[in-house]
Amino acid sequence: MTLLITVFAAIITTILWYNRKNDYMKLNILMAMFWGASLMWLGDAIFGYMEDGADYFTPATEEMINDGFLGFSVVALAMIIWLVILLIKDPKGVVRKSLSK
Repeated sequence: MTLLITVFAAIITTILWYNRKNDYMKLNILMAMFWGASLMWLGDAIFGYMEDGADYFTPATEEMINDGFLGFSVVALAMIIWLVILLIKDPKGVVRKSLSK
């Protein structure tokens, strides 16, 4: 579940990044975080399959719910980090203008 959530987030972010007019939103940072998380969960899935075999593909409902929460938490944390980076870099100067008033 975590792999699916992060892969969907990575695909959506990649589409947004590809169709951008300019890079003032720093979507490349968010895209890299999501693809990195997807690769991490892919490695976890591979090792989980090697350990559990075919039982890896039939998780209990509680495990799926926990994995879903973990996946959404990873996406939320990546978006918070991206937002902080965006506010620090302030590409449009919005924060600087509001602080100088």
